[in-house]
Amino acid sequence: MLQLVRIPRRAYGFPMSISDFSGKTIAIDFETATEARASACSIGLAFIENGRVVRVEERLIRPPDNRYSPFNIAIHGIRPEHTVDAPDFADVMAEFASDFEGARMVAHNASFDFSVLRACLDLSGLFYPELSYLCSVKLAQRHWPDLGSHRLNVLAAHLGLSFAHHNAAEDARICAEACLAMAQEAEVADFFELALKLGLNVGRLNRGGYEPCSFARKPRRVASLQA
Repeated sequence: MLQLVRIPRRAYGFPMSISDFSGKTIAIDFETATEARASACSIGLAFIENGRVVRVEERLIRPPDNRYSPFNIAIHGIRPEHTVDAPDFADVMAEFASDFEGARMVAHNASFDFSVLRACLDLSGLFYPELSYLCSVKLAQRHWPDLGSHRLNVLAAHLGLSFAHHNAAEDARICAEACLAMAQEAEVADFFELALKLGLNVGRLNRGGYEPCSFARKPRRVASLQA
């Protein structure tokens, strides 16, 4: 079980080269019960090994007070009766703690999913796991710039994959498959190497805080001093 201990949060950078990445790779997706980030009601995980998805998991989560907003229900179809007997976030996190620790992860719109993860960990009083992550939306924007949209349903159609949108397991699976397809097309070892090639900085989560996944800043143009 994870320790229920609160620690101070602060954001800072974690220097790491692409050669340091090894081991587990997991695509993650959350659905939330309300507008609150700490209201996760479902988590989907797609585990990637040797260039393919080998395992997909989904768990329902009982959100705080088992409260839902009609807007969120309309998006994903999960209702209070579905989660009244579901485990809370801390129990679900304990099940996957060893998978998360030291993992490489990816999410479609990672700023949302990892803000949900952080908010739920904070509310539960849990340590942040140490992991690195990427955003598949940002990867797709750079790798497939001519697509009219980079939503998961568009990427699934582009790749000829069947897809049930706003199901956490399905969202994680398509996120993983899209990243694998991009890495294969770019002829790179994995999508963390793809991120390096596309100028995308890897996000970090750590006991002391986090650093978001973001595009590398382009160097400023220097005006010529010659007349």
